[in-house]
Amino acid sequence: MAKIKHIAIRTPDPEKTAAFYIKVFEMEEVGKARSGVYLSDGYINLAILKSTDQNGGQSNGDSPRDVPGYAGIDHLGFVVDDVDATSKVLEGEGASAMGTLDLGNAPGGHSYYEVKYRGPDGQVIDITAAGWIGT
Repeated sequence: MAKIKHIAIRTPDPEKTAAFYIKVFEMEEVGKARSGVYLSDGYINLAILKSTDQNGGQSNGDSPRDVPGYAGIDHLGFVVDDVDATSKVLEGEGASAMGTLDLGNAPGGHSYYEVKYRGPDGQVIDITAAGWIGT
């Protein structure tokens, strides 16, 4: 079975966005690239890459964001130890609460409870303590 190990986000200010994920989710900077910063939680590599135009395209012009109707990453979800404490850090770092989704319990002790925030560059971030079904 394949496993997701890498997600990339484009932003006008990779350093600022990387600092947000480091502060809020205690991610570690594991590398730098010509166009951004690489972070990790030990399982996933999160690339925070520099946008070079209004569409978020790469300097070599091969970004799918340049394609009309592009559908890409919608949001990121983080399992956290303490939803309330993480919410306070998110809000302290300027993230805005978007509400909660609570659809009850699922098999295996997981739930469909998550709190949604809008982070840097408008990125939607979900946080939960229970995880998601299948994880």
